[in-house]
Amino acid sequence: MNYIQGENRNQITLLPESIDEYITKDNPVRIIDFYVEDLDMKALSFTKAEPAQTGRPPYDPKDLLKLYLYGYLNRTRSSRRLEHEAGRNLEVIWLLKKLKPDFKTIADFRKDNKKALKKVFRDFNKLCDEWDLFGKEMVAIDGTKFRAVNSKKNNFDKKKIDRHLKHIDEKIEKYMAELDKTDASETGDRKPDTEEIEIILKELEKRKQKYEKHQQKLKDSGQKEISTTDPDSRRMANNNNGIIMAYNAQATVDAKHKLIADFKVTQNAGDAGELDNMALRAKKLFGGKEFDVLADKAYYKAADLKKCVQNGITPYVSKQTYSNGTGDKDFYSDKFTYDKDKNIYICPYGKQLVYYRIRRKKGKIIGYEYKNYDACSDCPFKEHCTKSKNGRTIFRHVDQDFLDTIDLQTELNKDKYLKRQMIVEHPFGTIKRGLDSYYLLTKGKASVTGELALSFLTYNMKRVINILGVREILKRLRGRRLSVSV
Repeated sequence: MNYIQGENRNQITLLPESIDEYITKDNPVRIIDFYVEDLDMKALSFTKAEPAQTGRPPYDPKDLLKLYLYGYLNRTRSSRRLEHEAGRNLEVIWLLKKLKPDFKTIADFRKDNKKALKKVFRDFNKLCDEWDLFGKEMVAIDGTKFRAVNSKKNNFDKKKIDRHLKHIDEKIEKYMAELDKTDASETGDRKPDTEEIEIILKELEKRKQKYEKHQQKLKDSGQKEISTTDPDSRRMANNNNGIIMAYNAQATVDAKHKLIADFKVTQNAGDAGELDNMALRAKKLFGGKEFDVLADKAYYKAADLKKCVQNGITPYVSKQTYSNGTGDKDFYSDKFTYDKDKNIYICPYGKQLVYYRIRRKKGKIIGYEYKNYDACSDCPFKEHCTKSKNGRTIFRHVDQDFLDTIDLQTELNKDKYLKRQMIVEHPFGTIKRGLDSYYLLTKGKASVTGELALSFLTYNMKRVINILGVREILKRLRGRRLSVSV
């Protein structure tokens, strides 16, 4: 019995097959083509949205956008790999109608249309809103790190620069001492001669000048660190990979279908201070509608929580638990009970800590301190409670009464808060692992924002395809086109 045989490559057919026959009716590539064709590239501020009257004709930005959307949906983000796909991949050949842009044209498109790419992300979200895919009742906010195009070796802070300069000075001192020696021939060990030492010293001086420039730049900018490959990237802690050079992308995810409603790229390693900003942006996008917001303890900041409540946004945020320094959880600050009537704290051992003084920061009252060193002096649990020789001090935030209401609200709605992880972690996992976008290809905050707009847009597109299906989306897009044309 013979194997299944393919067709003869040299056979000439009477009626040649069209490229369209190779693309099935429910292929997602048709959605990319249909959606992008209806975009107003000029309104979205794409470069070359209108071709010049003279000179060599440019590629249509719609074709290059289609190529990028296809690439990001299929784990192919490099401009060189996209160039390769345009010449061999039938889906890309169909999508671009056999166009084969070179890698530089492809790369320049992403570089030159940073803001426009984020506008496309917004446009697709408006389309999702028209189709009632955003619930606008509950969102989860979180940040995630994307690895930047900058190694830790090319990142410098004051401590690192001082260490390098000290090492170079020691080297220079050593070689200067070698130059002063006049009888190097007495030893059998081979040592550099005068000419070699002078070359080494010039190289060391050159390196020293480089680090001194970094030192001056750090001083002039007032920043804590500088990066030489991507100046906007920052050193950040990553739970899985220790310290990496990265950007922190804040994302707001709608609970209904886990679609990303909004995002923002920051250079801050932490998430504190972003809750109110992201929540108020979401409220504007949702047309002023009130909703619930879920966030982890990294967003636990009184000023941000108050701003959310004042604007009709109900926050459910896990409270911060502060260590006592000894590591004994039985004596963490949350184990101390506050008596509002007496204005005292009662420790786990039953002793009372009384009001001591106001704590200020930059002249502003931030809270109050409570202590009872006499009780601490003979307490048998002192070594479990504090490392201070005098005794334990408890700090009470100036807005602690408000924070207590937030804590109670979150505790009473634990089932609602527990949805946070499955809402916001789902997109991050899909983008980083499923779409292979855990690292960045561009440099600079503006370019990174454009690149992540593509990543988040393709995630939303992939999600909508899973929810509605290709045929249903195409049906709705055709209906939308007809309603616009009428």
